Amino acid sequence: MKTVNLGEAKAHLSRLVREVREGEEPEIIIALDGSPAVRIVPYGPAPRRVLGLDSGLVHVPDDFFASDEEIANLFNASL
Repeated sequence: MKTVNLGEAKAHLSRLVREVREGEEPEIIIALDGSPAVRIVPYGPAPRRVLGLDSGLVHVPDDFFASDEEIANLFNASL
């Protein structure tokens, strides 16, 4: 991992991007006033989403949406 200050990054951005893209550096940190501010990392494909991964882990009771008189009274609502 390489760290450069903002001035150097402005002057050599093309070279820094090329270094990351070609794998010479895994990432480059750009510092602002000596503190890490941003990082340049290679762009890659988005992680694949797996649908239904939690299927079957949660059970919703059949009466989940049924009215509850006690709760309705707490809100001064009528059933």
